Amino acid sequence: MIESTAREMDSRLRIAKFLREALDHVFPDHWSFMLGEIALYSFVILVATGAFLALFYNGSAAQVIYHGSYRPLDGVKMSAAYRSILHISFDVPAGLLMRQMHHWAADIFIASIVAHQARIFFTAAYRRPREINWTVGMTLLVLALVNGFFGYSMCDDLLSGAGLRIGYAIAMSIPVIGPWITFIVMGGTVPVAATIPRFYALHIFVVPAIISVLIAVHLAIIWRQYHTNYPGPGRTNTSIVGSRLWPVYTLKSVGLFLLLLSMVAALGGLVQIDPVWIYGPANPVGIIPGAQPDWYLGWIEGAMRLFPGVNLRIGPYLVPEVFFPAVLFPGLLFLALYSYPFIEQWFSREVRSHNILNLPGQHPFNTALGCSIFAGLIVLQFAGSDDVISVATGGSVVALRMLFRVLFFVVPAVVAVAVYLLCRAVGSKRGRALPLPERQGSESTAPQPE
Repeated sequence: MIESTAREMDSRLRIAKFLREALDHVFPDHWSFMLGEIALYSFVILVATGAFLALFYNGSAAQVIYHGSYRPLDGVKMSAAYRSILHISFDVPAGLLMRQMHHWAADIFIASIVAHQARIFFTAAYRRPREINWTVGMTLLVLALVNGFFGYSMCDDLLSGAGLRIGYAIAMSIPVIGPWITFIVMGGTVPVAATIPRFYALHIFVVPAIISVLIAVHLAIIWRQYHTNYPGPGRTNTSIVGSRLWPVYTLKSVGLFLLLLSMVAALGGLVQIDPVWIYGPANPVGIIPGAQPDWYLGWIEGAMRLFPGVNLRIGPYLVPEVFFPAVLFPGLLFLALYSYPFIEQWFSREVRSHNILNLPGQHPFNTALGCSIFAGLIVLQFAGSDDVISVATGGSVVALRMLFRVLFFVVPAVVAVAVYLLCRAVGSKRGRALPLPERQGSESTAPQPE
């Protein structure tokens, strides 16, 4: 039956040759290449759980009185959006499981993109002809951060309400276009009735659609250019050693998806995340003690806490202090990351294509720079929790803030020097392969640029 069906399809669409070539496509076997697949499958879980939640979520800021299963909030005035979140959490079968799976999948999605981009950076996989895919990956990271903020704000609880006000202040700090951005995206001065419906539309329609297109573009480019390979036996700029798409790689990929799904389901069912019923409804003048953003925005929170209160006036325009740590600093960081492949290519004058990866020890400057950036962001992450650390340790917030300001400059410099010297020390091992077996499957010839 399968054979006759395939023949009938091929007689009409002539796809046998294409499918045969596709099933023979070779993928590298190293585990680090699966980081991108974790991001892809996390996005699949996000879409599936998000579709379930959308059936019950009410994206409205209309004020209602809650009378539901969670008795501590009975009779409390809140938005319809927050009430629907409580309804999902306490009254919809498997609603809390789906909500928490969605949140955990979002965290894993962003973390896997960061890890995937880090793998590309530290192995110099961004070099020609893959600069476009590096740009696509960075754009996916930016969109994931933005959509995470939209989803976080849609709950309209006290914690997300505080984050929304901070986001509004950041957007308003942008000279000239700030008020226009807040009007278009948020509907005006928050809290306003238009904010949640607009975030809802952006979160479930606009941004996911763009992410889906970019993922498709990313995969199409990989398919067209072939994967890179770590150095090793049989691996050259014109050949790839690994597993064929069918059956080895397909079974491995399906197994990874099932493992990730089971892990996200276990986290959603056993590990509490974002208990909005504890926070209560959003209040424009209220905030809960120890309020912290999700981890992927904690570094921006830390930058805002460490930056000194400096306002700048340019003609009739006032540039408030929040602009520098929350807009200018992240903007310059992402601009540097976006342009790094082209800057490196310009300095090295290297125009040939690269299909063999560098090991981190083979390019000390690149590795030291990446590690120093991560070190600085980790310091900012801790600085964003200086009040929590102060309560836990009994120390002074002012003293902690001064300490983190010093560490922000000292730690990245120390890490950069240490990593650079370490990479130089192992320079004698340059060109060695990773500890992979000599034969990892099939070999395929990579297409060469014209």
